[in-house]
Amino acid sequence: MARIAGIDLPKNKRGEVGLTYIYGIGRSTARYILDKAGNIDHSKKVNEWNDDEQTAIRNVINNEFKTEGALRSETQMNIKRLLDIACYRGLRHRKGLPVRGQRTRTNSRQRKGKRKTVAGKKKVTK
Repeated sequence: MARIAGIDLPKNKRGEVGLTYIYGIGRSTARYILDKAGNIDHSKKVNEWNDDEQTAIRNVINNEFKTEGALRSETQMNIKRLLDIACYRGLRHRKGLPVRGQRTRTNSRQRKGKRKTVAGKKKVTK
């Protein structure tokens, strides 16, 4: 079992996909890491990596990338900074609305949460 950056990588996945289980590493970054760590085959499974390959991958990740806890804390600090200076993006974060200009009349359920139905006006009877 390969343990890199505090994460147990899945044994039966290809190396390129297995590295994406680490927060902050996507597919293209995973390809770059495998190439930089001694041109390791992208289709080679994680359980087929030998100790030298694991060490090389671990070194590349530690030296060149910010991952897991450090990256999460940096992201949270960036959001906190926006909230503190009360800029437009900070206000959108505070209200729980989309930050990057998306429409909110019909979409953005992910940010706003479950629909809260508001009753319509009653018609006046004669």
